[in-house]
Amino acid sequence: MLAVSINSANPAEVGTSLLIVALPENPTIAGIAGLDSATQGSLTRSIEMKDFRGTRDEMLHLTGVAKGPRRLLLIGMGTVTDRRAAFKRAATLAARNANRLGVGEMVWYSGQITPEETESITVGLIAGAWEYVDLKSPPPEAERRKPLEKAVILTSNTDDSRKGLASGQAIGSGQSLARRLAMMPGNLCTPEYLAQTAADIAKRYNMGITVLGRREMETEKMGSFLAVAQGTPQDPKLIALEYKGGKANTKPVVLIGKGLCFDSGGISIKPAQGMEFMKFDMCGGAGVLGTFEALGQMEPAINVVGIIGATTNMPSGTAMNPGDVVKAHNGKSIEIINTDAEGRLVLADCLSYAKRFDPDVVIDAATLTGACVIALGHSASGVFSTDDVLIAEILAAGKRAGEPGWPLPMWDEYKELIKSDVADVKNTGGRPAGAVTAAMFLKEFADGYPWAHLDIAGTAYSETDLVTIPKGPTGVPTGTFIEFIRGRVR
Repeated sequence: MLAVSINSANPAEVGTSLLIVALPENPTIAGIAGLDSATQGSLTRSIEMKDFRGTRDEMLHLTGVAKGPRRLLLIGMGTVTDRRAAFKRAATLAARNANRLGVGEMVWYSGQITPEETESITVGLIAGAWEYVDLKSPPPEAERRKPLEKAVILTSNTDDSRKGLASGQAIGSGQSLARRLAMMPGNLCTPEYLAQTAADIAKRYNMGITVLGRREMETEKMGSFLAVAQGTPQDPKLIALEYKGGKANTKPVVLIGKGLCFDSGGISIKPAQGMEFMKFDMCGGAGVLGTFEALGQMEPAINVVGIIGATTNMPSGTAMNPGDVVKAHNGKSIEIINTDAEGRLVLADCLSYAKRFDPDVVIDAATLTGACVIALGHSASGVFSTDDVLIAEILAAGKRAGEPGWPLPMWDEYKELIKSDVADVKNTGGRPAGAVTAAMFLKEFADGYPWAHLDIAGTAYSETDLVTIPKGPTGVPTGTFIEFIRGRVR
């Protein structure tokens, strides 16, 4: 992961191969006069001639600087209404471009910044420098460029700034872990691998961990989860991590993540085109693990439990069939209408299992429905709950994290769509309001505690380049989970 530090040096005098300067729309020379002198007036001319206007994501690369930094990269932030969000986006773009240039190290300057803004810049730099190259052969030596390994933020070197840096590094570590797990192919990132990753986190940060396999889940009578797992020879895993930073008698926040390491759809098999993206069906589980990586570093005074339901959904001679009826952990019977509506079957038993922790609140996150993508596109996660106060809390956390959410209704009328002729409930209500009926199904198993559901199907990964980050996993919902927990501590 990118190593980020802070320094109070003068940007005009710092010796670096690349200095990033972030500027708002219609910038002025005020605050960067020293740099302008070092470039023999190039900054003034660039601004006066409108070669650089500071619009969002605009870049201007200047080389041949006489002294101090050898190259400058100006990055525009546009009209800034949220400084932390603007800095984070610009920093992500800066690190990504520094990686392309092969400079190895870079320095960031954006004038006077607060400790909170230092945190946001750090998170952005780490996100922009992230790459998944684990499985690629290195290019010929003559074509190799130095990966970005170090970044320095120019700001006052105070205790508060150092705290902001440390928080940013922790969040960046968590999001990097979540993205790496999501990017791994399904034959490598298996349920067993997720369990091993959780065990590693627990060992490094002295957390509690429980892992249930197929046999233990049979003892627990988790018929809903096991129905999904019965088509695969891989051992399913229910993973429970316990971070105990609060008082012993304090109820925990419980985070639940869907961990479908690959989802073929089962007997209700998906179309072949684009099925490779179904390795991302474990992004909810990856977000839980990323959150616990960050918690281990941040050490907030709160108790948190993370539950991940990990398996694969495969067609085989032992796979569940449409029309099957299974009994969930809480005793409710479920008619399986569509085997591709499998994530909710896994989450049902995870939600029921969460009750034993006597939670203060439970939030689950899952790449659950294509219907949510149709409703909200790739810009916002769907947020579902019957608790308006909890919805507002989650939306605020998502906004702080730069992971927007949007509430969708959970009216009683929608429950009619998942009524079954032969069981207590059926696992899909058809195409109408598909994201809502999926949430209504989950609500049947979230009993005895405040609960909310995040449908991250449209936000957990991208099939195209997003300018600031490449095609692939975004890290959602790690940031939302972290900010929700921090909000509870404040």
